[in-house]
Amino acid sequence: QVQLVESGGGLVQPGGSLRLSCAASGSIFGRNTMGWYRQAPGKQRELVAGVTSAGTTVYADSVKGRFTFSRDNAKNTVTLQMNSLKPEDTAVYYCNLRILRIGRWDDYWGQGTQVTVSS
Repeated sequence: QVQLVESGGGLVQPGGSLRLSCAASGSIFGRNTMGWYRQAPGKQRELVAGVTSAGTTVYADSVKGRFTFSRDNAKNTVTLQMNSLKPEDTAVYYCNLRILRIGRWDDYWGQGTQVTVSS
C-alpha cells in the first residue's frame, strides 16, 4: 500500500506565499515520479509542477517563475513553494505519486489540500 499525506494549504491574500508538503510512504520502489496537481471548481485537474520519469522538473505555464517544486528522494517527500499567489491559484491541490509496476504506471493521490487566495 502507498499513502500520501499532504499539509500546508490555507487562506492567503493575493501576493502572499504558501508552502505545500507531501510525504509518501509504503511500497515505493522502482521507477517513480511525483508531482502536484490542482483542481478548481468546475475545472479539470491539471498538473502544476512535478518531475518526469526522465528527471526533468516541469511547471504549468501559469505558475512559472512563481512556484518552486522540490523533491527529496531519500525521504520520498515533495514540496511546492508558492509565491506571488493570485486568486486564480485557488483550488484543491493534490500530491501525486506515479510508480512503474510491471509495465504500467500506477497513480496514487493524496487527500487534497485547499488553497484559497482572496482578500
